[in-house]
Amino acid sequence: MRFLRLLPLLLSLLITGALIRSANVFAAPEKWAAEINKYTQADAIKAPARDAVVFVGSSSIRKWTSLAADFPGVTTINRGFGGSELSDSVFYADRVVIPYAPRLVVIYAGENDLQAGKSAEALLADFKAFCTKIHSALPETKIIFLAVKESPSRAKIRDKVLLANKLIAAECAQDPRRTFVDVASPMLDSEGKTRPELFIADQLHMQPSGYAIWTKALARYLKP
Repeated sequence: MRFLRLLPLLLSLLITGALIRSANVFAAPEKWAAEINKYTQADAIKAPARDAVVFVGSSSIRKWTSLAADFPGVTTINRGFGGSELSDSVFYADRVVIPYAPRLVVIYAGENDLQAGKSAEALLADFKAFCTKIHSALPETKIIFLAVKESPSRAKIRDKVLLANKLIAAECAQDPRRTFVDVASPMLDSEGKTRPELFIADQLHMQPSGYAIWTKALARYLKP
């Protein structure tokens, strides 16, 4: 009888422990500390321009080395760190976004998150946390979320990608300071299938032709 009385408590402890362990699988922002330190050290030597457009997120941002040429007349700051998840951008926003007081933040993240096992709902929660952190410090700054693309090498997570994009697009519609830009659909063919020629050999990262599609979709939003 005593065991039966204690059973609910034991189950609660087990569930709590499982949730904590699950969260810790994803919560590892310290792995990017060295890369973030390089950014802050460079900033200390030469401070980036204020009132610029900050690009932050995973490798699709870090590898976007043609930003200045793609958006002439727009001051851009690239603070992507490859392999990162959206929660990592939340964690480091006070070091690689907020200090620059940007007029606009463009974020691409989520693909790594969903591939690692996060749900679309968890990604939405991380996006909300990112917006809250930015707007708490910079209430006038606008945020653009670039739709999670469908990479050929990650076809298994397609359903989660589509749901995450739907949820985040709906969230952005609730606040005029947030905009969802669909850079993913234009990367599909007429039958809605991925186009391998837009990607490099790993079928994950993009060719310049992929970035050209993103540039076209994004350009009008970056004008002052």
